[in-house]
Amino acid sequence: MHSASGSSGMREPYTSLTNLAMQTSSIEKLHSSNPLEAAAAVHTISQEIRQRVHKVIVGQDAILDQLLLSVFCGGHTLIEGVPGLAKTLIISTIAKTLSLDFTRIQFTPDLMPSDVTGSEVIQEDRMSGTRALHFVKGPIFSNVVLADEINRTPPKTQAALLEAMQEGQVTVGGQTHELPRPFFVLATQNPIEQEGTYPLPEAQLDRFMFLVRIGYPSEQQEVEIIKRTTGGAVPEPDELIGAAECLRIQKIVRDIPVADHMIRYALRLVRSTRLDGSAPKFIRDYVSWGAGPRAGQYLILAAKAQALLTGERHVMPHHLHAVVLPVMRHRIMLNFNAQADGINTDRVVEDLIKTIPLDSAA
Repeated sequence: MHSASGSSGMREPYTSLTNLAMQTSSIEKLHSSNPLEAAAAVHTISQEIRQRVHKVIVGQDAILDQLLLSVFCGGHTLIEGVPGLAKTLIISTIAKTLSLDFTRIQFTPDLMPSDVTGSEVIQEDRMSGTRALHFVKGPIFSNVVLADEINRTPPKTQAALLEAMQEGQVTVGGQTHELPRPFFVLATQNPIEQEGTYPLPEAQLDRFMFLVRIGYPSEQQEVEIIKRTTGGAVPEPDELIGAAECLRIQKIVRDIPVADHMIRYALRLVRSTRLDGSAPKFIRDYVSWGAGPRAGQYLILAAKAQALLTGERHVMPHHLHAVVLPVMRHRIMLNFNAQADGINTDRVVEDLIKTIPLDSAA
């Protein structure tokens, strides 16, 4: 028994060194000029990211995958869920695992745009006695920005994010300031309490690649959550990659090939939400405004990243179906008939997938 225990004790450092060697190899392959080798490295790294995040987060596999897709595509994500579902913890844990700078902005009704972007202040040079304006960077100057309860702040402050999300820069006092790369806005909002909130305008909603909805954990997962959060030790995720590797993965994602018939299929799904002669009857009955061109762009980009996460080298229909809900659900406006019949955008998108077959794009 003693020797078996000793053998087990010797195996652990060996396993750690082996894992470290495999991780180092995957990161090196990420920068390979061989596209197949680089794509395989993304799959390996994404699996390791999941494992490290799950040291802190219990369950929420689908949510984690959608956030990884957003990061790998260079997109922004709006996360919707009731309080207490670890939205903030998931985001901060992913940022730590990816070795990215992380800031959290609590959006409140009195938050001003300068509180987000930064502002110019007068500074005096004590040697010369001269005064000059100096720009002090706001919390948006980070790789990962958590905009907590974004619908709690007025539109003027919400709009301060628009240029940053679209252009990767902010303009203050006529001067443009570049944001660090990579740059992601991960915003949260509470779907239940609407009193004193400011719903995001359609123009800003459209700039979010995904709308992710977090549900309650299962009973077994909730038992594990209670065990972890009421014990003495608080687990911390280990860092894996950095900003340079994130940018490299974004390039690899864009290099994944997509067949023309898959692009036409994605476009058919998007265009079928618009009220014209080709729209299905349930679209004409329930939709007041369909998805714009960004929906098709994000569908294809997210499907490319989904293919990499599943270890495949080209986009297939199941990759597209896996991302269509988070991409489309916030880009479709429903009318009064839908509200009266209890129809939500998820139901509309699901019916659309059933109605529009792949061969219709050929």
